[in-house]
Amino acid sequence: MEVASHSILVAGTLFLISILATAITPRLGVPLLLVFLIVGLLAGEDGPGGIKFADYSAANLAGTAALALILFDGGLRTPLSNFRVGLRPALMLATVGVLITTAIIGAVAAWLFHLPIAEGLLIGAIVGSTDAAAVFSLLSTRSVRLNNRISSALEIESGTNDPMAVMLTIGLVHYVLAPETYGVMEVAELLVTQIALGIGLGYAGGYLLIRTINEVELGDSLYPLLTMFGGLLIYGVTASLGGSGFLAVYLAGLMFGNQPVRAFASIKRFQDGIAWLAQIGMFLVLGLLATPSRMVDEAIPALITAAVLIFIARPVAVAVSLLPFHFPWREQVYLGWVGLRGSVPMVLATFPLLAGLENATLFFDVAFFIVLVSLIVQGWTVAPAARLLGLQMPPVTTRVRRADIDLPGTRGYEMVSYRLARTSALVGKKPKQLPIEDHSRIVSLTRAGKLVPYRDWGTLKGGDYLSLIVSKTELPELDQLFQSTSGQQAVEQQRYFGEFVISPEARVADLVNAYGVEVPESTTEWTLSAFITSVLHKPVVGDRLRLGDMELVVRKMDGIKIVELGLRLPHG
Repeated sequence: MEVASHSILVAGTLFLISILATAITPRLGVPLLLVFLIVGLLAGEDGPGGIKFADYSAANLAGTAALALILFDGGLRTPLSNFRVGLRPALMLATVGVLITTAIIGAVAAWLFHLPIAEGLLIGAIVGSTDAAAVFSLLSTRSVRLNNRISSALEIESGTNDPMAVMLTIGLVHYVLAPETYGVMEVAELLVTQIALGIGLGYAGGYLLIRTINEVELGDSLYPLLTMFGGLLIYGVTASLGGSGFLAVYLAGLMFGNQPVRAFASIKRFQDGIAWLAQIGMFLVLGLLATPSRMVDEAIPALITAAVLIFIARPVAVAVSLLPFHFPWREQVYLGWVGLRGSVPMVLATFPLLAGLENATLFFDVAFFIVLVSLIVQGWTVAPAARLLGLQMPPVTTRVRRADIDLPGTRGYEMVSYRLARTSALVGKKPKQLPIEDHSRIVSLTRAGKLVPYRDWGTLKGGDYLSLIVSKTELPELDQLFQSTSGQQAVEQQRYFGEFVISPEARVADLVNAYGVEVPESTTEWTLSAFITSVLHKPVVGDRLRLGDMELVVRKMDGIKIVELGLRLPHG
């Protein structure tokens, strides 16, 4: 009884500290996952907490389950529209990129730690994939706003690169144990099985989970639990059959988040909390598991390995993987920089320990050191790097709150709230005069901190908060309608998107005649939209095309069609 009480006390304290840290550390620019890891280290054997924890089997189980939940939540929050620009680049990063990273780090690790090349490659495989928890945490922060091409490539890569890393790690562990009987054909068979079963069972499991939730009558509080355990079941079945459970659960989440599902609002809120719990728990356990004092002798070579990963292996992997896709160089540099390592390498680092390899402890310590350096160096600089490279996009909406709601008899609606800028074009209009679709409704108006009765709404004023029930499909139009037009936000938007708005249907010749820019003669009769698409291939909002001292900027898109361009003049 005393042991149980003490364990509950310790767990409650550590989780409480970690949760409270999420309210403080973002203001200081500290990566949250690093905070969770440090809390675990301080509570561990070498910290003031003095907790001795060396159960690698339990850590592997906890880390695997947590990562499955995080990947399901990540898939659930990924719009299918992101796959238009992000799928093929992300798959290249998730396969070719992981192989290149493994090869470079494997060679360096074998040399630095005086290991056989197979064991060096095992270290490379363990740290070869980006981390879903770290990437999804990065993309959810308000301090970093990236264009759709970068964000979609990052999130799809982090959701799909685990099968390659797992396959390489398992294959190399088997090879180190029995080099005479385990070779390339066995590794290839493992890869095909992992991917084929992961895709097939992920889609099948997602479909069955959606059908079950939509057809079975349960209490409202049970649907989120059914979803969570359904996701874990999909992982478990796939992994038990030899497939990639991580890929399966990500694809199941992707299907789930892009189909009409009963009680989706409560499910999404619950999954968000569970994903946070999984991230906190996973990094706390990894912090408890690590013993920094044991790493002193390997610190210098581990630091060199981490530096090679950050400054050479990842950038080379990104450059080679993205060669066919014509990514702008700034975006390639950024993708190379934010290849964060986190929980996935730590989970994979337990595989050699469970297999009983001779140098398994060394593999774990090196992986931990690399993760720590990655979170400190890369995690701390994701926002500054975006600003330095000119990739930080300004806010394009005055939306202040967004929440899914469950309306009886229908699905796919949300409650959204906007704050009206004081010089917005909507000021002075009556709410009923706003160009809002018939099936959307303004449900409340708040002014000076008070909810205004409907009869007293009158005309809109700057600073008003409007709350609406809307279809998810209408959010882009509403964001555009309520877009701020003044203040610091307007200055940022003008600096990024340009001083003038021009039609994408204007001819290139018109731009040449007005500003004297130089373009190929064969393109003068093209539209600006066709000209930009010929250079940028799959443009997204925020893309820029330099013409002499000026830039054309994509301001607005409707699917794959450019509907608004900005002209950014030289700034002296």
